[in-house]
Amino acid sequence: MTDQNTYTLHVSEDKDGMRLDQFLTEQMADMSRSRIKALIDQGQISSPTAKKISASAKVADGQQFLVSIPPVVAADPEPQNIALDVVFEDEHLLVLNKPAGLVVHPAAGNWDGTLVNALLHHCGDSLSGIGGVARPGIVHRLDKDTSGVMVVAKSDLAHRHLAGQFEAHSLERAYKAVVWGIPNPRENRIEGQIGRSPNNRKKMAVLEIGGKYAATNYCVERTLGRAASLLECRLETGRTHQIRVHMAEIGHSVVGDPVYGGSGRKKLALARPEVRDQILAFRQQALHAYLIGFTHPASHEFMQFTVDISSEINRLMVLLESV
Repeated sequence: MTDQNTYTLHVSEDKDGMRLDQFLTEQMADMSRSRIKALIDQGQISSPTAKKISASAKVADGQQFLVSIPPVVAADPEPQNIALDVVFEDEHLLVLNKPAGLVVHPAAGNWDGTLVNALLHHCGDSLSGIGGVARPGIVHRLDKDTSGVMVVAKSDLAHRHLAGQFEAHSLERAYKAVVWGIPNPRENRIEGQIGRSPNNRKKMAVLEIGGKYAATNYCVERTLGRAASLLECRLETGRTHQIRVHMAEIGHSVVGDPVYGGSGRKKLALARPEVRDQILAFRQQALHAYLIGFTHPASHEFMQFTVDISSEINRLMVLLESV
């Protein structure tokens, strides 16, 4: 690395013949392949020893590549009139029911159409933290395809207090999850260090070394036919993809999870073809944040909110019960 934004990479003998985009992605594991391709297309990759710079070009032993990464440009979220299902609101905070499919804050690939864009329109200048890119006004997140209840800070006071409660793990949070199979025991506590998977940097995993401590308590609320069950999951910690990773770790992945779950096709072997096809067509993880409890930052009153499981997950459960 020659300076903060320029990297010099050398091709070793074992990388000879590899595609340039694959080589760069391996060498710069914190960058996505699409980001690498964009840098190539923008002319940010150069080489004094390579004749051709393209994603598909083959690298050779001994070649040298210079990677220039432009400074990050801060996004400026624009207010957008996106409907919000508001459960509670006062001058300090807002509690809402987020639908599956809605991204929480702007990031690469989703610079608009997010919850933050909707909140800017709904709250105007009163939303805490607006002016930066990193989760403005947001003190916690739900995955894009996870539905359910969220709390958002509107004032600086609320932002500090709520963030402190999340950091101290003093909030109450509970989820409903439809998982493949029936966990045994039916009630248990899952522990495991969660961190970036060493085999796939886009995934999280339970690690033997490294990662951050995570604990999830689950109990089976009811079985759904022979193939699945409905769980309540309560978080002691709040790690990225925690429930999805923990349930996959014990062999009961969340139905519809495109990253950590199997298709469940084997468990549906006895299902009628039309029922099986409808279940396998479910394209979001069946995970819903149904409860949140916290101390109000101004009144110091403990507040608890629940939202019903989504109609999409309800339809899925009806189908599974017929298997």
